[in-house]
Amino acid sequence: MIAIVKRLAGFPKAGTDWDKPPWEEIRPERVGNYMGEKPDHFPRTEVKIAYAEKAVHVLFRVEDRYVRAVSAKHQDPVCRDSCVEFFFTPGPDLSQGYFNLEMNCGGTLLFHFHRNGREGGIEIPGRDCDKLVKTHSLPRIIDPEIAEPVTWTVGYAIPTALLSRYCPVSAPRPKALWRANFYKCADGTSHPHWLTWAPVDDSKPNFHLPQSFGLLAFE
Repeated sequence: MIAIVKRLAGFPKAGTDWDKPPWEEIRPERVGNYMGEKPDHFPRTEVKIAYAEKAVHVLFRVEDRYVRAVSAKHQDPVCRDSCVEFFFTPGPDLSQGYFNLEMNCGGTLLFHFHRNGREGGIEIPGRDCDKLVKTHSLPRIIDPEIAEPVTWTVGYAIPTALLSRYCPVSAPRPKALWRANFYKCADGTSHPHWLTWAPVDDSKPNFHLPQSFGLLAFE
């Protein structure tokens, strides 16, 4: 899987306007594969990614049901809520480690860096998490679940200078290559599912498989 990452001059802070400038210029990628058995509830999940001089911008849009958000603070297990995730190596070399950036529909995030696989994760401290410009369309806490159809968005801008504190970074520029995957999950809801952008060949749901990452090609 390859996604072309377009550069936009003067990109504003992250926003939820999926079909308005500057996001209207970005082609969405479909998070349309799944792990485990095919779920009964298969929410349509799309993601847009672009870059500016000092940040990478990501925006997810989910046509969902059975939506839940109970994680109240950063680094809580947001994967149990209605959640979207961006796992990436900021360069082509997987041996440099990877980040997992997970955000539930209410804007609470979990952000770790892994140099030696899933068990060797480093929690990104709060002062660095706060450097991400974050946005979300739903309330921070949703309990009980919203069972009826609802469309939600979350987005963020990731400063590349922050990433360089943890590993070598191939700066976003023309012809730069990163490895990455995008995910949608909802482990603790009434209708759990594990969706992926790039296919992941494993018998059980497991997003921590960087060898299955696709490619981000910066335009």
